[in-house]
Amino acid sequence: MTDAQDLPKDASDRLKWPVRLTFVGLLAERVVRSFWPLWTLVLLALAALLLGLHEVLPLEAVWGLVVLVVVGGLGTFAIGVRRFEWPSWGEAMDRVDRTMPDRPITALADTQAIGQGDSASEAVWKAHIDRMTARLDGAKRAEPDLTLSTRDRFGLRYVALLAFVVAVLFGSFLRVASVAEIAGNGGQTLAAGPAWEGWVEPPLYTGKPSLYLNDIDRPSFTVPAGSQVTIRFYGEVGALALHETVSGRTADIPPATDPVQTFDVLDSGEVRIEGPGGQSWTIEAELDTPPMIEFDGPISQGEAGRMEAPFSADDDYGVTGGRIQITLDLGEVVREYGLAADPEAREPIVLDLPMTISGDRTDFDEIVIEDFSEHPWANLPIKAELFANDAAGQEGLSAPQFATLPGRRFFDPLAKSIIEQRRDLLWNRSNAKRVSQVLRAVSFTPEDVFRSETTYLKLRFMVRRLETRVSIDRMDDDIVTELADALWALALEIEEGDLSDALERLRRAQDRLAEAIENGATDQEIAELMQELREAMQDYMQQLAEQSDPSQQQDQAQGEMQEMSSQDLQDMLDRLQELMEQGRTAEAQQLLDQLRQMMENMQVTQGQQGQQSPGEQAMEGLAETLREQQGLSDEAFRDLQEQFNPNAQQGQSQQNEGRSGDQGRGQQHSQGQGQGQQGQQGQQPGQQQPGGQQQSQNGQPGSGEGNLADRQQALRNELNRQMQNLPGAGTPEGDAARDSLGRAGDAMDEAEEALRNEDFAGALDNQADAIEALREGMRELAEQMAEQQQQQGGQQGEQMGRANPNGQRDPLGRDVGQNGQVGTDEQLLQGDDVYRRARELLDEIRRRSGEQQRPTEELEYLKRLLERF
Repeated sequence: MTDAQDLPKDASDRLKWPVRLTFVGLLAERVVRSFWPLWTLVLLALAALLLGLHEVLPLEAVWGLVVLVVVGGLGTFAIGVRRFEWPSWGEAMDRVDRTMPDRPITALADTQAIGQGDSASEAVWKAHIDRMTARLDGAKRAEPDLTLSTRDRFGLRYVALLAFVVAVLFGSFLRVASVAEIAGNGGQTLAAGPAWEGWVEPPLYTGKPSLYLNDIDRPSFTVPAGSQVTIRFYGEVGALALHETVSGRTADIPPATDPVQTFDVLDSGEVRIEGPGGQSWTIEAELDTPPMIEFDGPISQGEAGRMEAPFSADDDYGVTGGRIQITLDLGEVVREYGLAADPEAREPIVLDLPMTISGDRTDFDEIVIEDFSEHPWANLPIKAELFANDAAGQEGLSAPQFATLPGRRFFDPLAKSIIEQRRDLLWNRSNAKRVSQVLRAVSFTPEDVFRSETTYLKLRFMVRRLETRVSIDRMDDDIVTELADALWALALEIEEGDLSDALERLRRAQDRLAEAIENGATDQEIAELMQELREAMQDYMQQLAEQSDPSQQQDQAQGEMQEMSSQDLQDMLDRLQELMEQGRTAEAQQLLDQLRQMMENMQVTQGQQGQQSPGEQAMEGLAETLREQQGLSDEAFRDLQEQFNPNAQQGQSQQNEGRSGDQGRGQQHSQGQGQGQQGQQGQQPGQQQPGGQQQSQNGQPGSGEGNLADRQQALRNELNRQMQNLPGAGTPEGDAARDSLGRAGDAMDEAEEALRNEDFAGALDNQADAIEALREGMRELAEQMAEQQQQQGGQQGEQMGRANPNGQRDPLGRDVGQNGQVGTDEQLLQGDDVYRRARELLDEIRRRSGEQQRPTEELEYLKRLLERF
């Protein structure tokens, strides 16, 4: 090992500071490796002191830990001293030498072994020494190796450091001094005599602070029931004794002189410490009252038939949860028809109560909102009870409320009868035979009842399946649930329908409103039906204005047509709603008849004098393609039914088809082809005429006597032709319309392949995708046309002025533009649906926030929404 004395003075001066710094690093390295267990133990002890661990542990445990820390410290210090070796300057110089190439320090300490006296050899040696001496200019201190991973494999030093940092942040240095107080007080106590300490800790849910008995000098005080009292005696055992009457303990009572006494305050009584410095108190236990909960109003029917049950709850320390339990009030049920049989056993309906998220839970009001429209007890008498719980485990019960379980009401007679039979099937599956008979009777003359052949075929399929199950006596739970879901979906389809025709939708809304007037609907149902009527009338008037001919409108305005503004129509609808809400049904029915007659007298005339734009021609062709695709879907569904009933193809199926199809088509044919919109609605595209030919209004392929697959292929070819002539290329809306129609074409190809393979179920799915894509494409094409008209607004304004110099208006008092377009951007109705939708969303958020089984993240998100809105 090289020493500084072996080096030239010049070299020693150059290495002085790198070697000194390296020496310090070596010293730190050996100290860390030898004494890391000691400072790990010291950090853990300091962390315990700063966090006040000695203040919560028994005195005996504290002394035990002190002894362990002291012994452990002495042991680790002794081990460290034994392992520690003081580094030398030679070790530091050798560490620096190893950091440089060719180890120049070692080279400088060497002497020439051979060649001494030879001038040439000595010259070479001197050059070597000079080169090594020059390298000393780059000497730097060697970094110490302070890693302990090989010695501390479990990372105890990091645990101790983390505990110390936490103690510094959240602890207090004042608690370190209390150790000396404990030790000093112990000695003083032994010298001065016995002493005591006591605490009263109320239950955490009360939020009340702890009491230190040594500071209470009054004779009595009040604490919540369930508070825990802890008393400690110091000094000679037996000098102090405890007597108390608040815990009510009768068994396993510790001796009164035990150093540590712990008990709960359950009743009012006395706590007395007998002995030197003793004291007594009269403690009154403040009982936790059970929570109170009551209905804050009657159970009512809200938006879309949802149940709304307002309630109020209060508790002295806050309600922690609750539930509403709903049971069937069988004694109040009218036991007739399908309800005559005893109902099947069903569990009560139990829902978690929504708890207020923001605010105080000691006294709050909320509303239980839930939709029970599909439940078997919907619109039947029920008994509802509320339960509330508090943190003490107590439960409060409300007085029961007897009401009718709200559910959606159906106003279409056919849908209403289907829902009634669905309820009977769920009431008791023994009603299955009666339900099948009633549904078969309802659908006996489909042309008088059903508006769509598809809904008729769906119902007949359900009836056949129900009859099959009844015949083999296999009405298990899965079948009952499946049939109930199918009947509900069918009733919704009949009630709401998929009415794309504006006039038919308007008539449908008027019929439902008339049924509601006759059956005595609630204010909420009236508001929903009126909203539906307003929307239907708006769509119809928009279609009326777009399809009317300006020249014909001008002639009608100069003739007998009476002008009616949009405000007049709005006032008429408001008056109708007001009469219905006031219960003046006769006047409301009369006003509705007047409105119906007025709308029927408005004729939608096709403008033959003006030439249609390319966009209008494309929209008309796509609408016809959509109707033909819907007709093919209906026939594919009929073939699917016959595939599952092969024995009925020549019998009952053809009979049913004859009643629902041929008879209806024969009637339509006998009424002639010039019925305008009604004839167009009555004749489904693609249906057979009595002569055997299938009619298509545009005359394109899709007619003929080929099978469904050929007709589907022809319809796909027609769509390709229409896409080639589609306007709006290059615009975002036009490109989006082409994409949607492309998806429709792909779905048609898949439907054709499925039809050729007689996979009618797959074909129906593909045809449904094609219908949806066609509708999307038409909507996007309409947006493109509207955007184009808006860009040409100024030019069209001048043309409107020339086309309408006398300021003629349409039947609603709006200016008539070119080609019958309305010259205003006003909407007949605006704002109503926005507020209704906002209320629905808020009610749904409140309902979900009351479901405690939801994830914590979702409940916190719902809480933020409620706090904001």
